Amino acid sequence: MDTKTQFAKLGLFDAKVPRYTSYPTAPHFSNDVTPTDFEGWVKAIPAGNSISLYIHVPFCRRLCWFCACRTQGTQSDDPVRIYLQTLKAEIASLGQILPKGVTLSRLHWGGGTPTLLAPDMMTELAQAIADIAPFATDYEFSVEIDPNEIDEARLDALAAAGMNRASIGVQDFDDDIQKTIGRIQSFDITKKAVEMIRARGITSLNADILYGLPHQTKERITESVQKLLSLSPDRVALYGYAHVPWMAKRQQMIPSDALPTPQERLDLFETATQLFMWDGYTEIGIDHFALKGDGLDVALRTGKLRRNFQGYTDDTADVLIGLGASSISRFPQGYAQNASSTSAYTAAVRAGEFATARGHTFKGEDLLRSRIIEMLMCTFGIDGAELQRDFGLSDAALMAHYREVTEKFEGMIETVGCQLSIKPEARAMTRIIARHFDTYDLSKAGHSSAI
Repeated sequence: MDTKTQFAKLGLFDAKVPRYTSYPTAPHFSNDVTPTDFEGWVKAIPAGNSISLYIHVPFCRRLCWFCACRTQGTQSDDPVRIYLQTLKAEIASLGQILPKGVTLSRLHWGGGTPTLLAPDMMTELAQAIADIAPFATDYEFSVEIDPNEIDEARLDALAAAGMNRASIGVQDFDDDIQKTIGRIQSFDITKKAVEMIRARGITSLNADILYGLPHQTKERITESVQKLLSLSPDRVALYGYAHVPWMAKRQQMIPSDALPTPQERLDLFETATQLFMWDGYTEIGIDHFALKGDGLDVALRTGKLRRNFQGYTDDTADVLIGLGASSISRFPQGYAQNASSTSAYTAAVRAGEFATARGHTFKGEDLLRSRIIEMLMCTFGIDGAELQRDFGLSDAALMAHYREVTEKFEGMIETVGCQLSIKPEARAMTRIIARHFDTYDLSKAGHSSAI
C-alpha cells in the first residue's frame, strides 16, 4: 500500500480536524468563565513577570472573500476611532489590575487590518499600551501589515512605537487566483511594502501564503513561492485555505468547483514545502518555515517552540492576554475570550467591566493532553520523560496514552523507551494523530480540512 493510499484509508483526505492552536479548542468554550475570572487570573500573575499581549483591530477597508476572520468593512475612520477609544479604556482597566513590574515579552497587533489605523491612532494606541507595561529587554513587537493599506507615515509611526517585526499577508501572487478570492495585491505592491519596512531598520519579516485556493496548481504555487522567496522573509506560514461558506458567508463568492481536491491540496503543500526547504528554510511544525538563526529555528533546536493562536512562537511567557473584540487570553488557569461582536464588546467596556464572554477553566487531564498535543504539533513527537517529570505519569500510564495511536498508525509511529515520534514520511497525519489525544466532542472541534 503506497503512502497516499494509507493516508486516505486513515482519513487524511476527508477528516475535519482542529488546528490545535489551543486545547481544548475554542468551540468548547462556555460562558462559565466570566469577567471576574479574567480579573482574578490577571491579578494572579507573579509580580515582575513578562507576558504576551495581543491587540485585535476588527476592521478592513475591503472584505476579502477567502477570509473567515471576524472583521467588518469600513471606508470611514469614524467607527475605527470610536473602537480605539474603547480599546484604550480596556487597556487602562487592565493596567489598574496588572501586578507590579509586569513587562511585555511579545506585543502583536492583528485583525482585521491594524494598518488601516491612521498614524496618530497608531501612536495613541502604542502610548496607551506603554502606559500600563513597558517592553521587556528582549521584546518583540509585531504587526500584521496589508501591503495595500500601508504608507510611509504609518510605518514611521509603527517604527517609532518600537515595532521590530512585520507580518505581511501574501495568499498567492497569481492574478486569476487573486480575482477569484477577492484579494488583489500585486507582487510590486508587496515588494514596495517590504522595502519600506526594511528601510526603517525592521529586518524581521513574516509572510503568510495559502495553498488549496481555487484554480491553484503546482505550477502556479511554484511561481508564487519563488516570488515570495525573492523577498527573503525570515519566517513563512504556509496555511491551508479553509472553505467554510456556511460559516463565512462571503466565501460563497468563491466557486467550490474551482477548488483543488484533498489529494491535490497535499500535492500543493508538498510542492511549496520542498521549495522552502531547497531555499534553506527549516521546517517548523506542520506549516511554518524559518531561516537558520531565526527565533523559531532556535526555539525548535532548544526545545522551546510553542503553539499559540498565531501559530508557532518562541515566546515562553505563561500568560497571553488578548484585548479587543473576540480576543482570546490564555492563563495557567484557563482561557478567557472577549465578546465577539464589536457592539457587545463596546457595551461591556463602556459599563466599566471587562468584556469576557466565554472561556474554559482547565480541569482533569486538560493540561497533560494540551502538552501532548503541543509536542506533536511542534516536534512531531512526545517527550515522555518530560510528561513523567511534570505530570507524575508512571511508565504504565504513559504507555496507555501511547497504545491507541501506535496500534492505529502502525508503521507511521515509532517508540524508543518513553519517547514517541511520527516518522518524517507520515507528518501529514500529525493533526489526525493529535486528535486521538483529544477527549472532547470532536463534532464541535472545528471545520478545517486535515490537509
